[in-house]
Amino acid sequence: QVQLVESGGGRVQAGGSLILSCAASGSICSINAMGWYRQAPGKQRELLASITSGGNTNYVDSVKARFTISRDNAKNTVYLQMNSLKPENTAVYYCKADWVAGPGTVFSSWGQGTQVTVSS
Repeated sequence: QVQLVESGGGRVQAGGSLILSCAASGSICSINAMGWYRQAPGKQRELLASITSGGNTNYVDSVKARFTISRDNAKNTVYLQMNSLKPENTAVYYCKADWVAGPGTVFSSWGQGTQVTVSS
């Protein structure tokens, strides 16, 4: 199994920055990719950024110029640096890990979520 614990959320004013952390434990070597999602009140959860085991990153267009996903393998931690935050970015942010439990068996684990509130 893979377990994820998120931290770093909080309240900031528009234009401010936050760094979210996602610490993984369990079958760390089985993780193929990790991603950051967000879910605003009354909205669907959406993918923001992902990073593969090879270090390749992908972003949705709305955050590519402002958000950066990175990882520290020594700490088993993935980060999301968020700059120039907007009130529209207010949401619960989740970390997800895709991992392999056996041949042809891929599972996803989710963090508990961390609240980000951007005020104007």
